[in-house]
Amino acid sequence: MSTETFTPLPEMIGARATEAPEKIALIQDARKLTYRDLDKAMDRVAAALQREGVKPRESVAICAGTSIEYACAFLGALRAGVAVAPIAPSSTAESIVEMVADCGAKVFFLDGNVGNELGERLGTVKAKLVGLDDSAPGVRYDQFIAPEDAKPTPVTIAEDMPFNIIYSSGTTGTPKGIVQSFGMRFGHVARAVAMGYGPDAVTLLSTPLYSNTTLVSFFPTLGLGGTVVLMKKFDAGKYLELAQKHRATHTMLVPVQYARLMAREDFDSYDLSSFAMKFCTSAPFSAALKADVLKRWPGGLVEYFGMTEGGGTCVLIAHVYPDKLHTVGQPAPGHDIRVIDEEGHELPRGEIGELVGRSDLVMSGYHNRKEQTDAATWISPEGLAFIRTGDVGRFDAEGFVELMDRKKDMIISGGFNIYPSDLEAVLRQHPDVADVAVVGVPSAEWGETPVAFIVSRGADAETLRAFANERVGKTQRISAVRLIDELPRSHIGKILKRELRDAYVAG
Repeated sequence: MSTETFTPLPEMIGARATEAPEKIALIQDARKLTYRDLDKAMDRVAAALQREGVKPRESVAICAGTSIEYACAFLGALRAGVAVAPIAPSSTAESIVEMVADCGAKVFFLDGNVGNELGERLGTVKAKLVGLDDSAPGVRYDQFIAPEDAKPTPVTIAEDMPFNIIYSSGTTGTPKGIVQSFGMRFGHVARAVAMGYGPDAVTLLSTPLYSNTTLVSFFPTLGLGGTVVLMKKFDAGKYLELAQKHRATHTMLVPVQYARLMAREDFDSYDLSSFAMKFCTSAPFSAALKADVLKRWPGGLVEYFGMTEGGGTCVLIAHVYPDKLHTVGQPAPGHDIRVIDEEGHELPRGEIGELVGRSDLVMSGYHNRKEQTDAATWISPEGLAFIRTGDVGRFDAEGFVELMDRKKDMIISGGFNIYPSDLEAVLRQHPDVADVAVVGVPSAEWGETPVAFIVSRGADAETLRAFANERVGKTQRISAVRLIDELPRSHIGKILKRELRDAYVAG
């Protein structure tokens, strides 16, 4: 199958089913699904959605843990030209209901855990409920899908049609729905060939299917004829067992997962020699951890820096540039990344500012939110539209991007800019610091002041504060250290700094 001319993902999977029907497409625990069976399952879902009157360019929502049924529902909807809104079950019940309404879902796939979480609120959901497991409310999945060997009415899929709506992790109001097109997703698949995806690829995925982090590996694997091994929940020991058993060649992990894997005493006892490429994205990935992965885990290591919205992406091919592990790499081919100041003026190489990016892989916009789409756009002097990342960084002399912090996380204390990542890097030098996050809190004297939340292996708060303040400038000094058992993180490992800040302010 050519990856140069636009081919919708469902069509690519259909071609694989014709070429290699007995090839295993999906594995989860003891269950296996061939490409023939996956293709049939997609047809049954698509035909069922058409029976329910769901039209191309309309939407369905899925809120559930990872399962083969989840994968089939997602891919089957795509075959009907229907956009999918994958919603995180960790969202509040109120947010889930709001997101289902916001995307205009005609059908809502959910599991029993989500059904229990929503409780009485289910009565406010207008979409038809389809249960992906036996404990879920609504029509059971196996009763909803069309009969065996059902064929949907063929749908012509255009590049601009919405593929999925990925909701951002907003903390107030309804999260923004990021609309990605079939064309954008095809671009991800086409570019994955260069990373070794193909019929021989075995991709082990332990992040959830509702996360874009997972999907950027899930779709290329299936579109190019490989095998996906799904884990419902990440467990370091189980991950290593599955990687060895299935001879995994590819994986996508977030930094906290790499940290847990490398910390296992038995890590080196597993045969991981089958790995060709490992990927990481979504959260800061320390240079020391990258170095450890390169040293002890066979295969290449690639870090992606970018946004679900698309625009500019940086790629660090860590095994090629081991002296650049402190960076997030260089702009990917065809990606234009620039640095701007607060007034929107472009800054020269070496100066710190907000990163903006553009490419042909960009969202269609925020769903029903033109004003916010416009606000996320920077127009260059040449009239080109860039996506504002909200991340602060700079280019080094060789054109590699050094990431500082999220713009919103930057601390302005007494008129001086303080980058939390600088202070976190200093604190990590102390042998008793297992994990750390620095946030800005209100200060009557300085406007804001930095406070460090630390998971300590033994040292007390004052010792750690003194250690840091002896090594930073006067304007960067940490005002307080709070010891904490564990830093709060999202499902993809991002530290929830707002929670730390709010807890500190609340006392």
